[in-house]
Amino acid sequence: MRENCATSWGPVDVDVVTTEHVVPSAGGPVPVRSYRPADGILPAVIFLHGGGWVIGDIETHDGFCRSLAIEAGAVVFSVGYRLAPEHPFPAAADDALAALTWVIDAADELGIDRSRTSLCGDSAGGHLAAVTSRRGASKGLAIASQVLVYPVTDTATDTDSYVRNGAGCGLTSDDMRWFFDHYLPPLIDRTAPDCAPLRAHPQDLRGVAPAYVATCEFDPLRDEGQAYARALAAAGVVVDYEEWPGTIHGFILMRTITPATDALRRRIVDFLNASWVAPSVAPL
Repeated sequence: MRENCATSWGPVDVDVVTTEHVVPSAGGPVPVRSYRPADGILPAVIFLHGGGWVIGDIETHDGFCRSLAIEAGAVVFSVGYRLAPEHPFPAAADDALAALTWVIDAADELGIDRSRTSLCGDSAGGHLAAVTSRRGASKGLAIASQVLVYPVTDTATDTDSYVRNGAGCGLTSDDMRWFFDHYLPPLIDRTAPDCAPLRAHPQDLRGVAPAYVATCEFDPLRDEGQAYARALAAAGVVVDYEEWPGTIHGFILMRTITPATDALRRRIVDFLNASWVAPSVAPL
């Protein structure tokens, strides 16, 4: 995956100050790399990489995080959460929450503005960002916004987009079932909201951070991403939803393949900047 991501992203040509951190978690130390574009007190983005909770790491998304830090003018914290099957559910979700809590608690030391702290993730990372936004809100953590890029929001694999896009479009239905089987232990309730955010009770979604949700036209996860955006909106959350035409799952890293990669990143930056000023993005 590292080789594929490096090829699809292209040369890493953005120079920022990087620092390696170790975040304490109940499951053990969690590696976190921060990307700082400038001195001073800056907004923060906790980034959670994709890869089906099984693959992917800080390195696979290094180029994206560098560019996001520069363009958003924020310190990006990329979280190397534990991966399945060695560390099944809820290890990744617990590490994500630990990273968010650490960033907010250590804001002064880290030189970030805790009132302008956001979550961002793609695919399984989008799932973790959604789960962490809800869990963090329930603990009273101030989260300015959440960015969910083609997120996994349900464990059912029977939507229309699964049927239409389940083969021949990159990520397949079989891939997703393989990821689920590695991440979720056999006896776990796969409908629990920490497994399937779309199944959360509407009351539990009230008060979560404003969201930008992006889906792909040719992606098995398209319908559940849209459904989660609607569920957030129905719970009173300010939501900005976009389906990106002509794209497939994973295009956030396909910089050498499609101009949509840079366009999506600019869209994310615009949303983050707006959320750090006031929660005034357009509703769904």
